[in-house]
Parts: sequence; structure tokens; C-alpha cells
Amino acid sequence: MREIGFDVPLGRIAALRNDGRGPRVLALHGWLDNAASFLPMAPHLRELDLVAIDLPGHGRSAHLQPGAEYSFSVAIATVLDVADALGWDSFRLLGHSMGAGISSLIAAACPDRIERLAVIEMLGALADVPEHTAARMREAVAAQRLVADKRLRVFPDIDTAVRARLHAGRVPGSGLDEALVRLLVERGVRAVDGGWCWSSDPRLTLPSLTRLTEAQIDDLLAGIACPTLAVFADPAQPYLPDAQRRRRAALLPQGRLLTMPGGHHLHMQQPAEAASVLRDFLTG
Repeated sequence: MREIGFDVPLGRIAALRNDGRGPRVLALHGWLDNAASFLPMAPHLRELDLVAIDLPGHGRSAHLQPGAEYSFSVAIATVLDVADALGWDSFRLLGHSMGAGISSLIAAACPDRIERLAVIEMLGALADVPEHTAARMREAVAAQRLVADKRLRVFPDIDTAVRARLHAGRVPGSGLDEALVRLLVERGVRAVDGGWCWSSDPRLTLPSLTRLTEAQIDDLLAGIACPTLAVFADPAQPYLPDAQRRRRAALLPQGRLLTMPGGHHLHMQQPAEAASVLRDFLTG
């Protein structure tokens, strides 16, 4: 995949493109990952015109201005701005984890633009109950006041950054080996005096001010009109137990759920197998 970029209202959005001649697909990565998470599958997806972006604050893309919050609305607007820059009135979405959540919301909000939706390891969004609203806001506001003083760790070399990511345990059960982690790290660091530091915005680690309720997510899923394929790891991850993900998938008007052995990053762990399923669906 080759490096490209788009100048949108938020700033510069970096991306990778495979220059395929098939259906137009925007790929959205997970939290604290970047577009490189789709590199292992890319050789198996040549039948697609695949554009994998670095979401705002991730990889090589622009950060939000001071005081702004990373939210679903910002991500949705940015994805649509990229599609507009590509000249894509309609297209297909492929999302992993957080990117799958964003893709779900876009499909519900823009049924006239999304032809097909394929999600990996998330459908909808993480939910919360109304009774946690005040406590969540207090926690988020307190964290916002502290992040401004946070100093970024400087790694003497990329190998050290790779080892740090390997041991960070950001996503339990991800099962990524060193070679796969290196793909993410090489795109997720920037050179500074004394070595390298993460290029992602530290504010991405802040708790969100609000979350949707399960009832709101149910309504969004029921509003996704396009054909949808949800691919999940077996066994299920704790944040979305099997019964819950099956209940959500059943709400989709044209949905199908598929499970595959693997971890949270199954599309990186088993790229050929995952790509085979996704390619058949996205070219349909």
C-alpha cells in the first residue's frame, strides 16, 4: 500500500491505499492502532479499492486543537470528509474495534452513502447506564485537567518502543507477536530529540464524557439498512460477551455474525482467512 493524505477541515489525514480496481472501501482501525493494522490483509484484498486512514490523533494524522474532545462526532465528520475528498458519493466500510464502532454509527447515520458494512470485534459501541452519567463526566473532566502536564516517554530506538507496546497489554487477548506489533509501532512513533515517542495524541487515553445507552445502540443497529457482516473472535472478549454480540447482530435488518478462532486483532493474526471472508462480502 502506498502513502497518501487528505487535507480536510480538521487537518491532514494520513492514509494507505492499495490502488485496487474493485469496490471502494474505507478501512478504520482500532483505538491507539493506525492504518498499518490493515497491512497484513492488504495483499489478499486486491479486488478492493482499499483506503485505510489514520483516524484523528492516531498514526500520522493531525491532532485536535487544544481543548477539543475526541468523540464519535469528530471521527464521523472526518471519515465523511475523506470520502468527499476521494469523490466517493457512496462506498463500503471496514472497521476494527473502535473503527468498527465508528463505522456502525456512520452506517446508521448515512444510509444513502454506505453500501456495505463489515466490522471486526465490535458492533455498535461500548454502552453505559444512565445512572453513571454524572460520575463519568466528573472522571473525564478531572482527567482532562491532568493530561496537559503529561510528559511523553522517549524511547532510544524503535525496538524499545516495540517491546513497550508488546508489554503494555492495551487490549487483553490481542495475541499480537513482535512482527505485527512492529507494523503498528513504526507508523505510530515520531522522531524527537533523544529518540522516538508515540505520535498518537495523549488525550486519546482520556475517558469519554458520555457513552450511549444500550437502548440507544439498539436503535442505531436497527437503523443500519445496508448488508452487514460482523466478524468476532472466538472466544469472546470480556467487553462484549457472546450473548450480547449475538443479540446486537440479530437487530440488524440485513446482518450476519461470523466467529473465527483468534484474538482481538484476528485480522492481523490470520490475514488470509479473515480477508477471504471479508473480500467475499465486500465484493458482493
